[in-house]
Amino acid sequence: MEIVSVTDLKKEFDGLGVLKGISFSLNKGEVLSIIGPSGSGKSTLLRCLTQLEPVDGGSIVVNSKTMVTTTEEGKVRYADKQTLKDVRLSLGLVFQSFNLFTHMSVLRNITEAQMHVLGRSKSEAQQVAKELLRKMGLEEKEKAYPCQLSGGQQQRVSIARALALNPAVLCFDEPTSALDPELTAEILKVIKDLAKEKMTMIVVTHEMAFARDISDRVIFMDDGLIVEEGSPEKVFGDPQSPRTKRFLNRYEQD
Repeated sequence: MEIVSVTDLKKEFDGLGVLKGISFSLNKGEVLSIIGPSGSGKSTLLRCLTQLEPVDGGSIVVNSKTMVTTTEEGKVRYADKQTLKDVRLSLGLVFQSFNLFTHMSVLRNITEAQMHVLGRSKSEAQQVAKELLRKMGLEEKEKAYPCQLSGGQQQRVSIARALALNPAVLCFDEPTSALDPELTAEILKVIKDLAKEKMTMIVVTHEMAFARDISDRVIFMDDGLIVEEGSPEKVFGDPQSPRTKRFLNRYEQD
């Protein structure tokens, strides 16, 4: 079942094309990794999907709801407010810089959105939050504040916060880029466990071995375009594009 469909997506910043006609789809239960050099448009793609950036062209459909379309005349049309809210709730986003509320405890970081966005009672929101903290191995940290946690712990709280809203798709924007190698392993294990549970995910990552191990499909982006797409075995083991080969060779050398 197709859960995300992106067609000819375009985005410019100050006249510079950052996304130059991106098209892909994502099926329920699938893990899609997006790799590529810095500046290729990977994070911008996620920000457009999650409505943090307006698009300049193309269409996005999530959970059978059309978020945005573009007319033949090139006019971008977003859906009504309720549809946009529904789509927004369908897509959870875990940032590379955690984005936790520093003045709130771990528990409140996970319960606030549940109460204000989903309308859950405080007790129900806390029950969900505590269960997710147990899942993340952080059940003893519910009263702690972000400044009292390691980077890996903060990122696990961020993942729990995103999961608390029951998204249909969980998006990760380089979730380990702010972490040292030891803490990186913590987060990669969490994402692997979610993949085993058939959580639908889009993962922008610079961890090539991880992307190869976890993904059902891999997209390689460069200069705002999808250069290559396929199974991990094909993209990593037998890349067809010279650009993909150069990129992967550089990672192997590093």
